[in-house]
Amino acid sequence: MRQTWGKNVAIALAFALAITPLFTATANAALLSPRKLTLVAGAGGDGGSKPSGSVNHLFGFTIPTNGNVGSIQFEYCTTTEGACTIPTGLSTSSATLGGESGITGWTLNTGTAGKPYVTKTAASFSGAATVQLNGVTNPSTVGTFFVRIQTYSAAALGGTAVDAGVVAASTAQQIVLTGTMPESLIFCTGGTVNANCSSTTSGNISFNQLFSPTDTATATSQMAASTNAAQGYVITVNGPTLTSGSATIPGWSSPTSAGATRGISSWGLNLRANTTTTSTIAVGADITAASNGTDLKGQALTGYNTVDQFKFVSGDAVANSAYDGASNNTLGPTNSQVYTASYAVNVAGNQLAGTYVSTLTYICTPTF
Repeated sequence: MRQTWGKNVAIALAFALAITPLFTATANAALLSPRKLTLVAGAGGDGGSKPSGSVNHLFGFTIPTNGNVGSIQFEYCTTTEGACTIPTGLSTSSATLGGESGITGWTLNTGTAGKPYVTKTAASFSGAATVQLNGVTNPSTVGTFFVRIQTYSAAALGGTAVDAGVVAASTAQQIVLTGTMPESLIFCTGGTVNANCSSTTSGNISFNQLFSPTDTATATSQMAASTNAAQGYVITVNGPTLTSGSATIPGWSSPTSAGATRGISSWGLNLRANTTTTSTIAVGADITAASNGTDLKGQALTGYNTVDQFKFVSGDAVANSAYDGASNNTLGPTNSQVYTASYAVNVAGNQLAGTYVSTLTYICTPTF
């Protein structure tokens, strides 16, 4: 019995000595917590979770053990523990070191497939840190994969393995939304209009007063336009002069001050906010919203863009979408704006009595 007891003691002692080194190597190990892996879109526009996408992997973790940290390994696996199988299609061979915080000065080693690590001269550290690996190729299959993170007390995975933890991420099928914007022109005219042309009033416009050789009669109408045409739009005015039977009132063939030519039969229009130089009640408005040279490019054109100066020649271009804040000749697409056309009429004392009418057609032509 004594001999048997002695053998049992010897065996137990030998077993204890055998396992002691295992506990000694991990005696100070702790769990990296909190920890996470964020999949960030790559430089080529691949979404972070795109299968086979070249994306950026941002690791965030807190190192609990206050001691030397010289390297950190990121081991990509299909499981959280046991033998590590690299996820299908996963590649870290082209990865580069992106941002870092907490611990800085890392260099990246990608020599072993699926097991990149960062390394530096060991220094004491504990607390929150981040490491981003750019240009990682995601697994080619849809689903969850894991990365086992392990810190080491020396550079190049040397020294002692200290703190560890596992993070999970998942590739996912991308949602592809498709829609079509067709060629577009929105244009309307009327007594008044709103910018999107959803509301307009009648185009039957009466002048504000009876024609008189001692005063200028005025009226207004409006139009709105927008287009996505690459070469923008041009608006022309078309129609006959004011006519009553055989009697006519000619249009001004060049920009003319209505207030300075009372008593002479003629008429015209402009697209500006006019003053009491034209009539006792200021008439008209400038384009709204004001052009900014980017998404609002409408402008009145020469002959129709000067305050208190009026003109009418059928077929003339009165506006376009070329305002760029400088040369004003770069036609382009524009959001909707409202133009106010102001009309002014002077008559001579011998102008025949009658109801004078002109039917004007504004044509907006986009160039795609």
